[in-house]
Amino acid sequence: MGEVFRGIKVRDWVLSGVLTVLGVLLMVANVLVSDADVDRAIAEGSMVHPLSSHSPWMIPVFVGATVPVLWWRRGVIAVTGIAIVVMLLHDALFGWVTRCGAGLPLVFVFAFLGALAYERTKAWIICAITALLSALVLVFDATTGLSALMIAIPITLIVFGIGRAARHRAALNRELRIRDEQLRHLRDERAAFMVADDRARLSHQLDGLLQERLDQLTAAAESADGLAPAQAKALLESIESGSRQTLDDMREIVGLLRGGDVDLAPTPTVAHLDAMLARRRAANSRLTVSGDPRSLSATVELSAYRIVEHLVAALADRLDSPVDVAVRFEDDALEIRVNGSVDKGADVKAAVARARERAKLLGGSVEVKIGRGRAGAVAQLPLLG
Repeated sequence: MGEVFRGIKVRDWVLSGVLTVLGVLLMVANVLVSDADVDRAIAEGSMVHPLSSHSPWMIPVFVGATVPVLWWRRGVIAVTGIAIVVMLLHDALFGWVTRCGAGLPLVFVFAFLGALAYERTKAWIICAITALLSALVLVFDATTGLSALMIAIPITLIVFGIGRAARHRAALNRELRIRDEQLRHLRDERAAFMVADDRARLSHQLDGLLQERLDQLTAAAESADGLAPAQAKALLESIESGSRQTLDDMREIVGLLRGGDVDLAPTPTVAHLDAMLARRRAANSRLTVSGDPRSLSATVELSAYRIVEHLVAALADRLDSPVDVAVRFEDDALEIRVNGSVDKGADVKAAVARARERAKLLGGSVEVKIGRGRAGAVAQLPLLG
């Protein structure tokens, strides 16, 4: 039983249900209407022929044409063929009764679904057989007669055209999604190549820096031989200062290598955040700076910029998505807030992980809250005296 109803969606149940209810109500009206009322309607011109039957069996037979709409996804041509056979049987068994009120909506539905589901050849086959179904609905219709076919056929063609337009638009949307995914993939590959190149460049720079500083410290240590105590002390202090500077430079380069985002010429800072947001197309993206703005160490400046860059990319994945960035300079910390919409498909988790890795290098933190399509992130970076 489950296999019979496999692939049927809720909208299919609704569509088939509406058509079935229309058919049942119309057939019940055929069963209950009196011949006197029919004669009066013919005299007034609202009907063209007396009813041939009041049999209640016309109700389940007509339902046999509407219920198969449930399975239109498996083959609109086959389902329309079933409806044609059922309508032919209905005409043969019950003759002149009113069918247009439910039969024509059924025709229009098949015309639209066929145009939407099939390529050109099969779609035109559907168009032809729905015209045949229209004729079967109207040929013995007591209310309108076959003359209504002159109106039904143009409407069927219009509905068919709407279905073709909907199919074309759906195909374009699928193509755009595929192209967008390809562009994302190419962008990610390009970024990966750039990161690999920058890491290699940084590794070479680190090796050169170590070699240069070690040579300098070695030469300074060798020159201490024979110096007076005061001069030797000053030289040792300079060696210590140079060693600390070397360690700081190493930490910065290693931090860049671990973070995976490098840009050495020039190194971006908090002051460049405004330019980053200006490159976005959203006019209402904004940067707010409060507290006591001042120059920070290069490591903090770069990490702050990269954290904002990661969060903006995740919370406003499209260039036209608005985003708010607030930077507050406190005495012992730099607070960064980023608020924006969460686009479907945005890799928020990965972006937040990269931002947290940046913050962790400085002993900081990043917290994110997501709800109702929007997200807010708060990053805290300690500022050591």
